[in-house]
Amino acid sequence: MGSSSKKRNSVVPEEQTLAADDSPKPLNKKLKSTTSDEQSSIKPMERKKKRKALDKERRRVTPQSEPKPAPLPADSPSTSGGGTLPEFHIGVFKDLAAASVTAREAAAKQMVTELKEVQNAYDALEEKDNGDGALKLEAEKDDGLDNCAPSVGYAVRRLIRGVSSSRECARQGFALGLTAVVGTIHNIKIESFLKLVVNLLEVTSSMKGQEAKDCLLGRLFAYGALARSGRLAQEWSMDKSTPYIREFISVLISLANKKRYLQEPAVSIILDMVEKLPVEALVNHVLEAPGLPQWFEAAIDVGNPDALLLALKVREKISIDSAVFGKLLPNPFSVSQFFSADHLSSLSNCLKESTFCQPRVHSVWPVLVNVLLPNTILQLEDAASASNSLKKHKKSRKSSSSDEEIAKNLRSFCEIVIEGSLLISSHDRKHLAFDVLFLLLQKLPASLVPVLLSNKVVQCLVDVLSTKNTWLYKVAQHFLKQLSDWVGDDDVRRVAVIVSIQKHSNGKFDRITRTKHVKDFMSQFKTEPGCMLFIQNLMNLFVDEGNALEEPSDQSQTTDENSEIGSIEDKDSPRTNGNSDFLKSWVIESLPSILKFLKLDHEEKFRVQKEIMKFLAVQGLFTASLGSEVTSFELQERLRWPKSPTSNTLCKMCIDQLQLLLASAQKGEGLHPLTNSSEPNDLGSYFLKFFGTLCNIPSVSLFRSLDGEDEKAVKNLQAMEARLLKEERSHDCSTGANRLHALRYLLIQLLLQVLIRAGEYSEAASELIICCKKAFSASDLPESPGGDMEIDDAPELMDVLVDTLLSLLPQSSAPMRSSIEQVFKYFCGDITDDGLMRMLRVIKKNLKPARHPDAASAEDDDDDDDDDFLNIEDEEIDQAEIGETGESDGQTDDSESVVEVDETDRVHSEASDDSDSGMDDDAMFRIDTYLAQIFKEKKNQSGGETAHSQLVLFKLRILSLLEIFLHENPGKPQVLMVYSNLAQAFVNPHTAEVSEQLGQRIWGILQKQIFKAKDYPRGDGVQLSTLESLLERNLKLASKPFKRQKSASNTSKKSAAWNRQKMVSSLAQTSTFWILKIVDSRNFAESELERIVQIFREVLVGYFDNKKSQIKSGFLKEIFRRRPWIGHAVLDFILERCGSAKSDFRRVEALDLVMEILKSLATGNSDEQSASKKILKNSLDKLSHLMKELVTNMPSKPARRTEVQKFCVKALEFLPKFNLTKQFVKILAPDTRVALETHLGEHFITLKKSEK
Repeated sequence: MGSSSKKRNSVVPEEQTLAADDSPKPLNKKLKSTTSDEQSSIKPMERKKKRKALDKERRRVTPQSEPKPAPLPADSPSTSGGGTLPEFHIGVFKDLAAASVTAREAAAKQMVTELKEVQNAYDALEEKDNGDGALKLEAEKDDGLDNCAPSVGYAVRRLIRGVSSSRECARQGFALGLTAVVGTIHNIKIESFLKLVVNLLEVTSSMKGQEAKDCLLGRLFAYGALARSGRLAQEWSMDKSTPYIREFISVLISLANKKRYLQEPAVSIILDMVEKLPVEALVNHVLEAPGLPQWFEAAIDVGNPDALLLALKVREKISIDSAVFGKLLPNPFSVSQFFSADHLSSLSNCLKESTFCQPRVHSVWPVLVNVLLPNTILQLEDAASASNSLKKHKKSRKSSSSDEEIAKNLRSFCEIVIEGSLLISSHDRKHLAFDVLFLLLQKLPASLVPVLLSNKVVQCLVDVLSTKNTWLYKVAQHFLKQLSDWVGDDDVRRVAVIVSIQKHSNGKFDRITRTKHVKDFMSQFKTEPGCMLFIQNLMNLFVDEGNALEEPSDQSQTTDENSEIGSIEDKDSPRTNGNSDFLKSWVIESLPSILKFLKLDHEEKFRVQKEIMKFLAVQGLFTASLGSEVTSFELQERLRWPKSPTSNTLCKMCIDQLQLLLASAQKGEGLHPLTNSSEPNDLGSYFLKFFGTLCNIPSVSLFRSLDGEDEKAVKNLQAMEARLLKEERSHDCSTGANRLHALRYLLIQLLLQVLIRAGEYSEAASELIICCKKAFSASDLPESPGGDMEIDDAPELMDVLVDTLLSLLPQSSAPMRSSIEQVFKYFCGDITDDGLMRMLRVIKKNLKPARHPDAASAEDDDDDDDDDFLNIEDEEIDQAEIGETGESDGQTDDSESVVEVDETDRVHSEASDDSDSGMDDDAMFRIDTYLAQIFKEKKNQSGGETAHSQLVLFKLRILSLLEIFLHENPGKPQVLMVYSNLAQAFVNPHTAEVSEQLGQRIWGILQKQIFKAKDYPRGDGVQLSTLESLLERNLKLASKPFKRQKSASNTSKKSAAWNRQKMVSSLAQTSTFWILKIVDSRNFAESELERIVQIFREVLVGYFDNKKSQIKSGFLKEIFRRRPWIGHAVLDFILERCGSAKSDFRRVEALDLVMEILKSLATGNSDEQSASKKILKNSLDKLSHLMKELVTNMPSKPARRTEVQKFCVKALEFLPKFNLTKQFVKILAPDTRVALETHLGEHFITLKKSEK
């Protein structure tokens, strides 16, 4: 060991010195004269000390002045004939320790080649004793390598010492070289090799931990080199009674017992040798090796997984039973006996101790998996499983005995080893359990996934994933990632995994773990067969037949007949018998959700929808009076129910999901006929056919009994739907067909509501049937209540239809509201003003009493007042009356984004205030009826929502209908009616107080569907007087001051009130632009627009005279920019008011308005320029007066004086463009000229010169 620790570059001089100097020879002779008995009596420490003394003496006698020899010496032993041996380059040892694998392999190959040549030459020598002139690489040693050339002996000893080095990759490289040398040069005897390993890598008590560990690992690598060289197998082939195999096994077993970390690699070395030996050698030599039977015998008690690994691999090779294996293997051996519960229990200690090599999985586990799951064609098996899963009403095929045995063994392995030993132990062993599960997955057919993902495994996953920031959490996440990768695009595996996970987590895996693993699995279905397989398995899971994933048609059920469905309060607790209501509710919700991610063609999607619809209808609407199965020969279906009765909650959930499914189908389907069917793929008609067939089966009954009215309503709805379906198929894809289609689905949704809500929808059903009769006059329609009523014209029909739709809205479900909106969409083009007003009056209706009775009565008066439709009073807007809102300051600029459209000559409709008074007593009664339904709903709720919230919901639903109307009819005059009422509702402070959401919704509709719509009201119904009234009130609203109350101390309320005030102001401004756009498109005569000009004059009066006026100059400036004719008409008025303004601030601010008007005058063609010159010429007197007032009464603030000077300069620059400079100068009084020249200087002087 002393020589092996020297630096590599010091080896060559030392060895050359030994060859050239004779002084060490007496020491060598002295060593040779020592008898073998004396050598054996010397203790290892003494021998080591003597070796160090010899090395020290050799270094002392080496001449210090000797020049450094060449780094690559050659063996040149002299013989009697004077011959020499080939050279051996010891520099290859340096490359053996290189980090590069290629470099190490090249060095090993070079070394073997050279040593083989040296040994062959050495064997050819007659005189093998080295002469005095021979080059010696090291001192002569009695180590059994007498038949080897000196270079070979030196290389072997150095390689053995090198495998104990931890420097870089020395251990790997030297082991590679040792394997090649021992396997190639047979002069190296195995006996000598084994002794050299012990002598050169001896572990003593004085060694430190790392040094002893290096020696032990060196021995291990040396023995591994011998095993891989194949010399032991060659030795046995030449001598069947060789003792070296037993000795080799015994030495390795002894080495493995020294340290735990040596155990597994030692067994790996033995297995390398076992692979090269025939069965006879294994039986007669390996199994009879000293110490091996005792090692096997103690393995179970001490927990030795490596002994189990060795026993399994040897038994696999020899296929012969032997008592040597002890209790590790059953005798006689069989796979079923090995995986029996008793035997696995005895092995549990061995398997649990395999965690010492983590994070690497111990080698025994892949061997166990291979024994447990022999190699099979899993793809074909899974494909057969999927094919059989999709066949209905077939008896399950019997599995072969081998498949049953594999399933039995796997179940026993999972229960005893995974669940009974690893999962209930430490975190390391739980980690090992997940690793073993993944190993099993690699060879597992999908049919056995439920055995692997058992209840305890899934519960362990749930427990681990429910707590983040733990080591096991990352382990579980990694396992699920591996599980997802294993599933891939295989739908059979995906179904098995989803069903197993959800079944054992009670349908709450994602909910408890706060993840989306199950959702992600479900979103990856892409094919119709995969969806059908999943649907079938969910159906089986619902009726407690989900265990046989391979065969959905299996008759076996696991539900206990004595189990009962618990109440809704108990559904979160796991049930021991059958599946809980929570799991069944997950099944119900999951079935329709599959369609969200599917990208199938229309026919495939329709088939999937049919399967889902049939399941929801059977489980939600019907029960079997005899047993739990009914066969329908007409439908060719076998209908199944759970053995325990389904709770009302689950039935209602099924119906809710059925409604959602039908609503989704209505949105996505059209009249697309199936290629193999004469009937269109209409899910609604198929449902009613299915429903009618089940109602006619004697042993099947509805989930609840119907009273007379409900039963009659159901029959009438069925009959009317059938008639409408026939009418629809006779139409082409037109508006009439769309109306019929929408009405049919509303009838279907109403039928389901009649079944859910006893006695609540029968009257509405009758009214809707009447509407269908009126809309499509047919003599053969079925009789219904009110069927003998006289059919009136279309407007009355629309009023009745609107009333019916509004009566359905308060308590309707989301799918039914969707159907109502579809019907309204196709009929809203014929809606009357009365029908719209019924909807709008609900939007403005308030339940909250006013805090001041007088104000309340005044508000009621305003509702009916045609002249104040925006509810604007003369008082200031009180901050206390303004509710909170979430709109930001950015909303105030919405007015600038309104896009102007081309002017047209079309006439406009009347305003909303002309129709407000059209509400008769019957209409008001109907509104009271809607509100009564809301109060009834509130009364029936215990601790539920308030009446105000119910009214808000009702308003929001009506707003959805109004939004549809505005989207479908943007150019109708009735848009003005909707606008005026929505604006009034938005401005009303009560709207913000009751619901911020309601205010935001109204704001959104006004902005998107009215102001920013692609069209605007047109037609003769739009009157100029109405537009004038709307314009006046919007300008008044924009001017209203905002009163700040000192009592409002809450900062958030102040901010909310201020934001709402800005939204109201923005609404007024945007409305003004919108109304002026409508006015401009009509091309009215100048005389007809005089009232609009007067309105702006009145606004400007308030702007100049009232300090509290909130109208912004920027707003007025934008109006003049967009509508120049308004600015031209009020130019004289502005110049006059600006000259006489009392406030310097208003006067200076108004100069921007004047300048904007002057700019508009300077643009245009020649005809427009002539008219502009005339306008400006008529205003010269007032312009000169304004400039006189400005320069003679300059503002005190410098900034304002600067603004005045800029205005005067720019105004004078406009005069030459119209050749009005001379007239302007003449008009000026002398004192005005002096003042202008004083303040404007060169600008005015230049103007006068140009006039001359």
